[in-house]
Amino acid sequence: MFSSVAQETAAPFRVAPLFNLDKPNTLGLDEAPGAETFTLFAPKATQNTYNHGVVLFPFKDKLYAQWQSSSKDEDGPDTQVMYSSSSDGQHWDTPKPLTSMGEHGIKTSGGWYSDGTTLIAYINVWQDAEKDPKQGHTVYRSSTDGIQWTEERPVTEAYGQPVLGIIEQDVRALPSGRLLTAFHLQPGLQCTPYYTDDPLGVSGWTAGALPPMPGSSPTMSRGIEPSWFSRSDDAVVMVFRDQESSFKKLASLSKDQGVTWSTPVLINTPDSRAKQSAGNLPDGTAFMVNNPTGSKRRFPLVITLSDDGFFFDRAFRLRSGGNDLQALRVPGKYKRAGYSYPKSVLWQEHLYVGYATNKEDVQLTRIPISHLGAISDGNR
Repeated sequence: MFSSVAQETAAPFRVAPLFNLDKPNTLGLDEAPGAETFTLFAPKATQNTYNHGVVLFPFKDKLYAQWQSSSKDEDGPDTQVMYSSSSDGQHWDTPKPLTSMGEHGIKTSGGWYSDGTTLIAYINVWQDAEKDPKQGHTVYRSSTDGIQWTEERPVTEAYGQPVLGIIEQDVRALPSGRLLTAFHLQPGLQCTPYYTDDPLGVSGWTAGALPPMPGSSPTMSRGIEPSWFSRSDDAVVMVFRDQESSFKKLASLSKDQGVTWSTPVLINTPDSRAKQSAGNLPDGTAFMVNNPTGSKRRFPLVITLSDDGFFFDRAFRLRSGGNDLQALRVPGKYKRAGYSYPKSVLWQEHLYVGYATNKEDVQLTRIPISHLGAISDGNR
């Protein structure tokens, strides 16, 4: 049985009408103040030209990135997880493989977490890329230096068995220290919030109670690929991609640190039906990064901000269409123009946003945190 929070029907947050859809390259928005963009990897014709699922994370004075990579096509049989590191966010080491090519499926990027001493790299294992419905499980590798890695081990539930689901690339800690993310469970991809009090995030994962919403099926949730932020009342808001192609966000609310969740509802703001990123700045300002286009178009890339997580009232461009968007150089399956699947992290006084441009180039944009904070701090 779901708690009373499941009965709430009010939207967990609102967004002002900030986006001018008649200006597709910019949405009528100003550029984020102080924004800088860097390229981690731009493949040559002889290298892997499909790259996607970029996730950034800081560890021991370096910033790490991981992503999935293949010669040409999305989820091709030669797909591997690659990673790189940087001491300044601008200059990056030559990418190295974190996985080998599989004989019976593929492995894709699952993101990172660390307790400060050990770096955890999550890896999503798709046992059979052709299986219908698509499904998989999650493993991890750990390292204390970012160079030497353990063998793959299963990520486990509270009762010690492997989590039979694909992890979302967004493991982060609540103020209490509890870790929160979501897994897409078998059979298929049933998106479910999960939490753990294990500081490394490799065991003790427990499913939160999320009521299904109309449009979900036994093998596919309507809302998938979520991210989350905290409101000023300490409630947690999880934001989902809507597979029903409303081209709006879905959102659910938890008031008990991820144990129970409200039924997801539509948020009246545009989206591109793609993965997104959300979180909080150190002063509590809530943010969301996505492509608020109201269509499948994945440009521009935008950050939308709220002082309290209840009302988002300002937005900036991180990347634009037009001259800012380089041409796609090598066609491939499911490759498209735009800035896809952003994921963000705070590091060294900046908000870093990693993404794949045209599902080809691995890039990031960073913005000084001081330029994005609450209006009350005089940073508008």
